[in-house]
Amino acid sequence: MSAGRAGRPPSTPRTAGRGSVAAVTTWTAPAVKRTEPPQQDEERDALEAWVDYHRDTLLWKCAGLTAEQLKRRAVPPSTLSLLGLVRHMTEVERWWFRMHAGGEDLDFPYSNDEYPNADFDDLDDADAAADLEAFRTEVEASRAATRGRALDDVVQSRGHRREGNMFDLRWIYLHMLEEYARHNGHADLLRESIDGVTGD
Repeated sequence: MSAGRAGRPPSTPRTAGRGSVAAVTTWTAPAVKRTEPPQQDEERDALEAWVDYHRDTLLWKCAGLTAEQLKRRAVPPSTLSLLGLVRHMTEVERWWFRMHAGGEDLDFPYSNDEYPNADFDDLDDADAAADLEAFRTEVEASRAATRGRALDDVVQSRGHRREGNMFDLRWIYLHMLEEYARHNGHADLLRESIDGVTGD
């Protein structure tokens, strides 16, 4: 990904010009401030800092875009969109940190047995602002689910292709880094295709 054009500041909401009967504000995804992870840290703190950095990176790729832009499948023939990625990572956060590490018995917010790809695909009536807020809320719940747990704590897979496998919390953090890094690469391409903005 080209780094020649650094990510510009998110655009501000647009309003109707002077003289209009009523100013119409167009919602755009809010700006995000990312914190660089420390270059030297304890293992647990380093893992959490890097996962947080990737969480912020995904939202940073959305900043300044309208709901329509966030829903746009910008790299045909792929059906990926930035909003779909946010919704997907909301479910991934819940799956690994809350349902596995935290042992919570929860449903997914978007997908189900009848529509397993609803997180990516069911976007026509999606509320982008609510979905971005749901992601932030899920991240806070993920932090709460792992608080006080040791990296060596082991949990059993609750389904999917790894049914019955045993994982420690360290593996879950590392897997989440892999998941975010892959999807943030997708987000790079999607954002550049939408409005030309690039940046790591």
